[in-house]
Amino acid sequence: MPLSEHEQRLLEQLEKQLHEDHRFASSMKNSTSPGGFSTRNIAIGALIGVAGIVVLILGISSQWIPVGVIGFAMMCAGVYVALSRGSLGRFGGKSAPKGSRQKSSFMSDLESKWDARRRDDE
Repeated sequence: MPLSEHEQRLLEQLEKQLHEDHRFASSMKNSTSPGGFSTRNIAIGALIGVAGIVVLILGISSQWIPVGVIGFAMMCAGVYVALSRGSLGRFGGKSAPKGSRQKSSFMSDLESKWDARRRDDE
């Protein structure tokens, strides 16, 4: 279904504004997709999980319960790291997004322009 002329103009304006705001465009290129998982976190989580399985098996085979519990905890930590959606900062905490204030003002500007256009169309 093709876009109407008005929608095409709006799309062209948005593309033009996106090209003008290089910081926002570069942050969108470097961030993970919405709802997506970080490949780096999945790989690190998988390694931690596999190490946890090895430690768990060693603990079970040698009948050292604390070692088995540590292995299970490592497996849980691996799953947590693999399923975490942000980049892990230092000490495992999530790092604050850079320029989040600019993004929110950018979005509020777009929303106000959108509302003004909708009022003009009515």
